[in-house]
Amino acid sequence: MVTGPRAMAARPGGPLTGTLSVPGDKSISHRALMLGALSVGETAITGLLDAEDVQATAAAVEALGATVERGDSTRVWGRGVSGLAEPADVLDMGNAGTAARLMLGVLAGQPFTAFMTGDASLRRRPMNRVIEPLSRMGAQFLARSGGRLPLAITGRPDLLPYDGALPVASAQVKSAILLAGLAAPGETRVVEPAPTRDHTERMLRAFGADLSVQDTDAGREIRLTGEAELDARPVQVPADPSSAAFPLVAALLVPGSEVHLPAIGMNPHRTGLFTTLREMGAAIEVANEREQAGEAIADITARTSRLRGVAVPAERAPSMIDEYPILAVAAACADGPTTMHGVGELRVKESDRLAALAEGLTACGVPVEAGDDWLTVHGCGGPVPGGETVATHMDHRIAMSFLVLGLASRHGTAIDDAGAIATSFPGFAELMQRARAGIAAAG
Repeated sequence: MVTGPRAMAARPGGPLTGTLSVPGDKSISHRALMLGALSVGETAITGLLDAEDVQATAAAVEALGATVERGDSTRVWGRGVSGLAEPADVLDMGNAGTAARLMLGVLAGQPFTAFMTGDASLRRRPMNRVIEPLSRMGAQFLARSGGRLPLAITGRPDLLPYDGALPVASAQVKSAILLAGLAAPGETRVVEPAPTRDHTERMLRAFGADLSVQDTDAGREIRLTGEAELDARPVQVPADPSSAAFPLVAALLVPGSEVHLPAIGMNPHRTGLFTTLREMGAAIEVANEREQAGEAIADITARTSRLRGVAVPAERAPSMIDEYPILAVAAACADGPTTMHGVGELRVKESDRLAALAEGLTACGVPVEAGDDWLTVHGCGGPVPGGETVATHMDHRIAMSFLVLGLASRHGTAIDDAGAIATSFPGFAELMQRARAGIAAAG
């Protein structure tokens, strides 16, 4: 899927301007395809992200017997909650960690054995956090140490309902359990210690599942009635706030910039970055707030701002877990230190993002301190020195973050491989070029 290494460079230049249309939300795109496959009837999806991660999910649901028709909108004809077909080949999830973990939840409720693998990056990522609860529900696994891919899963349509608290606040773990719980007789109850993105809950209710959510003293409690029948429905995917973060931060850092980003998803469990940037002094304007297919959206304008360092509390991490790399770039240009607490989850993403950020920022002349669960970036109070080539470790967010840093540096930056960007944000370089950013292939 991803081709060989392709170096790319970013150079400082003039202001960034224009209206930029960001691709569809990756998290919602994965879920729309999976719930479409588990539904009865035709699910029409507009705004689906056309990126490698989502293409892997579409290929997987097709291999499981659903029909997927691509066009101006994507149409999925499902087979019901426990009606998927045994795949004839290994399910290759590419670089899609979210899709892999959620798909294990889907497969846990199917009466057959399936095999799953991924690319070199995904095969390094542990799956035990979903294997353990799904095993408690009755699914069987055969996997490498740490629950790493490739693995085999044997599901069953009469799973035991899950009842308990999650050890960590993880939307992927919660979602895998809920997707498996669709096939379990009785009620599945999940308590998360801190709220995480709730796209799965919103979409399950929209497809007709009996699901309730309430805040309790123990945490956020989700109850789902199993043996459900889901009814297909249209899904409109908003623009991805995680992808919007890159041009938004670039506009904050490059002098004289003003960038408009229409129809960005504003789910309250996804907006931690916007909250943090505003605390840092960012000029971010949110307008035309509205709802689209059960999700909040709005138009965002970002203007060049003088940022200051802040302390980011650990409890905010679930609402911005994918945005810490680009936040670290903003922090590198801010006045004073920014400390991010509760970010140990970054060590088990597409790469060890804490290590990758510390390595890359240090190379670019930014002082950094890091621990198991925290990161401090000592801001330069303006453009960073730059002038280096940064290793991306096959991580799309590390790649895009350091390209943005190059735009806000004195000497530019380069990345060793831009190939992984296509997993979540195809056309990233072209979109930034439309805003007059100096991003191009290196060499």
